Amino acid sequence: MSSKTNFKRIALVAVAALGMGLLSSAPSQAAFSGAAGSQLTVTVANGTGSIDKSDTTTAGTVTVTGLALKGTDSFTITAAKKSAPSTVALSAAPNLRFTLIDTAIATGATLVSGRNGGDTTTMAASGPVGSGATLVPFTLNKTKDSFTAVSAVADADNTYVNAKWYAFQESATGTRDYGTYVYTLVITPNSTTANGGAGTSQIVDISITIAEPESASLVASQAYSTLYIGDATGDTADEAISVVATASNTASAYLNLTLKNASNVAAARESVTITTTLGLVGNSDIKGRSVVLKNAAGLNSYGIYPDGSAGTATITVSTPSVTFPTKTINFYAKAAKTITASVATPLLAVGSNSAAVTGVAVDANGITWTGTAYLVASSAADALVAGSTTPTSCSYSATNARHECAIDALAAGTAKFKIIDASTVALATATSNEITVTVSVATAASVKIEFDKATYAPNERARIYVTPLDSAGKAMQSATYTSLFAAGGISVNGAVSYTGSTTTADSLTATATSLTTAAQTSATSGARAGSMQFTVYMPSAGGVVTLSATGGTGLPLAGRVAVTASATVTDSGAAALAAVNALATTVASLKTLITTLTNLVLKIQKKVKA
Repeated sequence: MSSKTNFKRIALVAVAALGMGLLSSAPSQAAFSGAAGSQLTVTVANGTGSIDKSDTTTAGTVTVTGLALKGTDSFTITAAKKSAPSTVALSAAPNLRFTLIDTAIATGATLVSGRNGGDTTTMAASGPVGSGATLVPFTLNKTKDSFTAVSAVADADNTYVNAKWYAFQESATGTRDYGTYVYTLVITPNSTTANGGAGTSQIVDISITIAEPESASLVASQAYSTLYIGDATGDTADEAISVVATASNTASAYLNLTLKNASNVAAARESVTITTTLGLVGNSDIKGRSVVLKNAAGLNSYGIYPDGSAGTATITVSTPSVTFPTKTINFYAKAAKTITASVATPLLAVGSNSAAVTGVAVDANGITWTGTAYLVASSAADALVAGSTTPTSCSYSATNARHECAIDALAAGTAKFKIIDASTVALATATSNEITVTVSVATAASVKIEFDKATYAPNERARIYVTPLDSAGKAMQSATYTSLFAAGGISVNGAVSYTGSTTTADSLTATATSLTTAAQTSATSGARAGSMQFTVYMPSAGGVVTLSATGGTGLPLAGRVAVTASATVTDSGAAALAAVNALATTVASLKTLITTLTNLVLKIQKKVKA
């Protein structure tokens, strides 16, 4: 047998085998050009949404195209939940819904959609079957016309069935949160049993992503996030904190942290790293020199705990996105080392005198000691004038960084006091220098008015002081004095103004009725011990401003006399003219001097020639 004959026989066997194979697969290939559904083309576009809206404007799309060999062929799309954001349980995620968009290259197939609950509705073509007319989408109702499964049915043999659907989340049920939801679509080709039955399904995923707006961002912003140190939770300004170093599980101060995102919303949440050089930081569960803590949205207050270490602690706070300026807190030793006492009120009145004596205390490290200080009279004789030999507690003023001690004065005279760091003299480890206070019961014999300066620039602020004087012409204890001036009070000869001042023309007039003098001098407010202060603004034009008043019935007859005070407002124009005139005079003098020198030189030259 020739090789040519062998080749022919092999070819015949191959053709026969191929023919048998095609015959055996024919029944299963009837649905959409093949039972495997390989000729169904599925195109998916993912959807985006917002937390408060889920409809066709935020939907994804699913497009399925296939050639139906029989008029009874169809395909069905169903969806299953695959994944959800970490904040949403998969079982609680909303279902996916479908709504017809159009049939872009359809032949006019009839589309059937399975409603939630198993109901169905038929969407008929707008033209004759097989005409290729586009299907007209019907009017949709959000709750009635969205479906859990959809199908497209061919209208004739050998026609394309094509449909495009919106795929979006059910907004009425389920939990929707920021993040990505993934749904698996199952696209199944179907036909009658005679034509091959159901084909193999195609599997494809579609996602719906609900983007987190900037206002909901968990990322902290350096520009808007805040951190304050204070003695209470919720403080919104930094405070100077000084606490005893004795170890304690009770927070002595707090770091008040609010993380805000780029929209200035307190929704940011990032881990917080806190480190301190002394003491401990954290909360009731976690404490240490360096800790990493959770941060809830909004205000978070983290405690600062003493651990027995004294000194100034430097505290750093940071998150992955934000680093805050360092904060400090003083841990002072239990006992003070030195206390420096001062007299704040020069003249005490009989009765209560607040903050009459002050003390500045430090510990062995030079750290401000802010424990409880006590004031005690040096002897029983001193206590007869003011105060007590039994120590009385003082209060600490963080604003003034000092202890302030009140004194109850009993009688005129002087008394000596000391400040100690314990409730008894025996327990004290630090005792201040001894200071002397004076208690006055003097009565007003005269009154003085004055400006705080002799000259002012135009419109400059000026302070007026009214000071009652005793019979020796000295300032007196703080008190409320009545009728120091006659009717009309203080009059002003000059166009002063009161803009930006608590003083008014009426208040100067009211000095005829009563006024209360200050107990202490203040460089900040301008207060002067023993005087009543008024504020005015000088005229814009130059000239002399004069205050006038007459002593009133609150003074003895000898003191009921006229009193005045004057100050000068310098006129800038006049000053400039005076400067010009002075310069002209100087120039004239120089000219005369030059002339004299020139004449002298000429005389010398003549003598030299001679």
